[in-house]
Amino acid sequence: MRKIGFVGLGAMGAAMARQLVAKQFQVVGYDINPAAVEALVAAGGHAAGSCAEAAKGANALIVMVVNADQAEQVMFGDGAVEALSDGAPVIVCSTCAPDRAEVMAAKCAALARPLIDAPVSGGQVGAEAGTLTIMAAAPRPDYDKVEGVLKAMGSNTYFIGEKVGQGSAMKTVNQLMAGAHIAVAAEAIAFAEKAGIDPALALEILSGSAASSWMLQNRGPEMVKQTGKVTSAVDIFVKDLGIVLDAGRAMRMGLPLAAAAHQRFLDASGAGHGREDDSQVVKVYRKMREG
Repeated sequence: MRKIGFVGLGAMGAAMARQLVAKQFQVVGYDINPAAVEALVAAGGHAAGSCAEAAKGANALIVMVVNADQAEQVMFGDGAVEALSDGAPVIVCSTCAPDRAEVMAAKCAALARPLIDAPVSGGQVGAEAGTLTIMAAAPRPDYDKVEGVLKAMGSNTYFIGEKVGQGSAMKTVNQLMAGAHIAVAAEAIAFAEKAGIDPALALEILSGSAASSWMLQNRGPEMVKQTGKVTSAVDIFVKDLGIVLDAGRAMRMGLPLAAAAHQRFLDASGAGHGREDDSQVVKVYRKMREG
């Protein structure tokens, strides 16, 4: 399995595609942003003019777009699945609700192509380093066929189970913690500032104490320095925590911490910060601090 179609060359997708190129896969990529496709070519990949062209004759198709609606459009609206080689798998790395992953798998099965439910975590940093966490679910024989591809993009690759949707369910659990960690880190930094403590000093102390977390260490510096760099946007967590809460409702399980974090991201988006780095949820807490 050496020829890979890749659709979705954003910050993470582009880095994932480059990892595959570096490991000698033939990667044919497409993105609505022509500059992203040009960058892939410069890295040793190949350009496609459409989703279907990226998938044509490929041994597998990787879909790394923003949400389930976009993933379905790529696969079925734009004809990518039908363009694949017979029986070739579709690897969906986008964050989707578990039930949407099941629907997409059924549509792929009707076209005699298996779907691998394989969302990722680790951000652009993990994608660049090839250390992403990949949470994959599919019938075991289908997973086994693509395991090498997954491990080429993420050194922390896990087989969650044989039921499509289980990978997305695990990603939902992951996003609950990730979003809550960012929100509580922002609250803590704003609280320290309100108490008259230098935020850079507070971050240093928290990062080396029992209160530390990966998200604090990764997002905290941007909360303090405000450089304008965007790793992942506020609106991504509006979407992802919305998926978390929808899943909780479907299971009849209350998720109060997730709901509180979601509200803060909604507030940040509503205040015009939706396209800013997700660390900028801290601006909501700073506004509250001023009150």
